[in-house]
Amino acid sequence: MYSLTVSSPTDIPWNELREQARHATTTSYAPYSHVLVGACAITVDGSFVVGANVENASYGLTLCAECSLVSDLARQGGGRLLAVSIVAGDGEPMAPCGRCRQLLFEHGGNDLLVDAGADVEPTPLRELLPGAFGPEDLGLRRSE
Repeated sequence: MYSLTVSSPTDIPWNELREQARHATTTSYAPYSHVLVGACAITVDGSFVVGANVENASYGLTLCAECSLVSDLARQGGGRLLAVSIVAGDGEPMAPCGRCRQLLFEHGGNDLLVDAGADVEPTPLRELLPGAFGPEDLGLRRSE
C-alpha cells in the first residue's frame, strides 16, 4: 500500500477509499451469505489499509471486512484510523455492524469518519456508537 499526506479531514480522498473498498470486495470469501464486503481506511499518517469479509460455515466465526482491515492495520505496524469506507458488493457504502463499530472505535476513536456515500457527509463514529467503552475505561474499572 501507499500513503498520502492528510493535513485535515477535508483532505480525505473519499473516492479513493471507496474504490479500494470496492476492489476489496473481489477478495471476499462469502460462499454462504453471498454478501461481499470490502473496507478501506486511511490512517492519520496517510497510510491506506484494506479488508474483506471472510465467512465461516459456523457463521459465528465469520470475520467482517472491518476485522480484516484492523488486521491489516496491525500487520502494517499500527496507527490511528482517520476515515473508513465500507462497501457491499454493489459498490455502495454500508454502515458497520455493532461489533465492528466497537472494533473501529478501538483504533479510530470517536472522531473516526465513516463514509455514508458520495452525496452525504461522513458520520463521526461517536454518532454510530454513543457512549463507547474503550481502553481508557479499563483502568478506571479495575478493582485494586
